[in-house]
Amino acid sequence: MVNDLALQRSKYKHLSDDEWRWFLQQVEGRERTADKLPSFASIEDWWYPVRLSCEQCSSELTARYKASLVSGEKMVDLTGGYGVDTFFLSEHFDHTDYVEQNAELCRIAEHNFKVQRDDVPSTKKPITVHNCTAEEFLAFLPLPNEAGEGFSLIFLDPARRDSHGGKVFKLADCTPNVLELLPTLIKHLTENGQIMLKLSPMLDISQAIKELYLFNIHWSVYVISVKNEVKEVLLLSTKEQDAINKGRITAIDLAEPEKAFVFTREQEQTAHVSPLVGEPEGVPFLYEPNAAILKAGAYKLPAERFGLQKLDTNTHLYVSDTLVENFPGRIWKTLPIPSLKERVLQKANILVRNYPLTAEQLKKKWKLKDGGEDYIIGCRVAGKPTIFYAKRI
Repeated sequence: MVNDLALQRSKYKHLSDDEWRWFLQQVEGRERTADKLPSFASIEDWWYPVRLSCEQCSSELTARYKASLVSGEKMVDLTGGYGVDTFFLSEHFDHTDYVEQNAELCRIAEHNFKVQRDDVPSTKKPITVHNCTAEEFLAFLPLPNEAGEGFSLIFLDPARRDSHGGKVFKLADCTPNVLELLPTLIKHLTENGQIMLKLSPMLDISQAIKELYLFNIHWSVYVISVKNEVKEVLLLSTKEQDAINKGRITAIDLAEPEKAFVFTREQEQTAHVSPLVGEPEGVPFLYEPNAAILKAGAYKLPAERFGLQKLDTNTHLYVSDTLVENFPGRIWKTLPIPSLKERVLQKANILVRNYPLTAEQLKKKWKLKDGGEDYIIGCRVAGKPTIFYAKRI
């Protein structure tokens, strides 16, 4: 729609060039985020930032989940951006500070925060907008022991691009540098205050926890996916008295939140895995944990908890003789493998897991087209390359 509209400049001669660009930006923003941010799309006077900010912001679904984890008197979002996380987190706090160095994003956020809260007075919570960097905001902030108040929550979503626009994943390479800023953040928390870090799905979680543990803070980890695609890795510092959550990892797909998989590193390390006995073709049900569980590093524990057998140490697929319906991931019913020579199978979805051929190579070998309801799954079973033919349950 916006591309067609952009060609119709002559119909809008009454608009200046700046007004015309703003108009197109609003049309494109609403068009691009209608599914991602449905609550905003329903507000007539909601403003949208440039395309990159719309693409990089949290979805409403993930923002609401983050907000469900915390509450308190006062919070600050030190990397405000479009303000989606600020918006939903603020509903759980009496006052919120939004900090953003981009003046245009501040202008848009200040307008949007007021529009929504004027429309829904029952949810009105004050949000103060600050146009500065996180470091500048903290530098002029009195310490809690001097002013008698601190933050119940400090939220950061560090920028994950370098000065050349390339993607970065390590904490020290993000902006602001969380590792450098952490001692200052700690000073500005209330006694039971928490820090929440929204980080890249590509983050090495174990390495990040090691780096952050140098500051003697315990962290809970949340790996958040939607429809089997990891969207965010969330680190939340645990309160001193909340011993049960120290080191806890929650892998959750928000499309099936009831199947959240909660565990600790120790549980994964000590999990007992039963190896597959007999030929894999005789085992009727095949399982793969969802993307959040695999990203969180639970490779053995799903087998132990659900009474499954693992195919190989480095093949994160499991099998069972009877169906486990509540398994958090994909389930297939295995079938006899059709003949390659007779070309019985014309089309299938190709998956490879710890297999010597790529999906494209396997597809060419079987002379298949993509799609349909059938699956060809290449993997290793006890070190041996093996093919499964299956259908999703």
